[in-house]
Amino acid sequence: MKTVIITGAASGIGLSATYLFLARGWRVVMVDRNENKKVFEEIERSYEPHVFFFKGDVSKDADMKKLHKFTKDNVDAVDCIINNAGVITHGLLHSASEKEWDDIFNTDVKGIYLTTKYFIEDMIESGGGTIVNTASISGLHGDFEMPVYNAAKGAVVNLTRAMALDYAEYNIRVNSVCPGATDTPFLNQENIPKYSRVNPLKRICQPEEVAKAMYFLASNEGSYCNGVNLPVTGGLDVQTGQPK
Repeated sequence: MKTVIITGAASGIGLSATYLFLARGWRVVMVDRNENKKVFEEIERSYEPHVFFFKGDVSKDADMKKLHKFTKDNVDAVDCIINNAGVITHGLLHSASEKEWDDIFNTDVKGIYLTTKYFIEDMIESGGGTIVNTASISGLHGDFEMPVYNAAKGAVVNLTRAMALDYAEYNIRVNSVCPGATDTPFLNQENIPKYSRVNPLKRICQPEEVAKAMYFLASNEGSYCNGVNLPVTGGLDVQTGQPK
């Protein structure tokens, strides 16, 4: 049985990925700084003993060190890491506080560094694996009033490429998913019609659709994909912006 660590697993895309990987026969280590006991107990009832929960913050070195020990104590090897934990902020750059900047980069970018720091040597020793980072369409293109988030997700996009180059020789493939607007707790529900109108499919993405893309990149189904930043956007990113 293969094992995947999923960060930001208690809600949204991470929770959908948890259900999908479990349904397809994987063991899942859920990681989140928010402990949703009701959700975890529901999952555990259906999938025990193949699911574990670790409460921790991916931006904190001490927490990721504890996650490494927790994982080693409970599973034999890690085959995949889904670096999905993330936060978002809106507003003009000059209005952003230093704390906002640090929070975004510490979670969205530093979190990937820390999971890699603690688990990559295990993957190398075990003969390989996969890493899937959650980037964003906002890492491929710019948005109005989202400069800090754009900068962080842009960093994830290029970090993915660099990791893919460095770890390929160890049989470790590194890719990312780049979703457009997705129906998660991050999204202001009042903005759904606005996002839907500008998308060629006239709807926003569902978290299950991103989870399926993650699974493709994480599994042998995507065995020759490496360094890919995969848009999951309904075609939003292929437009020039000119009117119909």
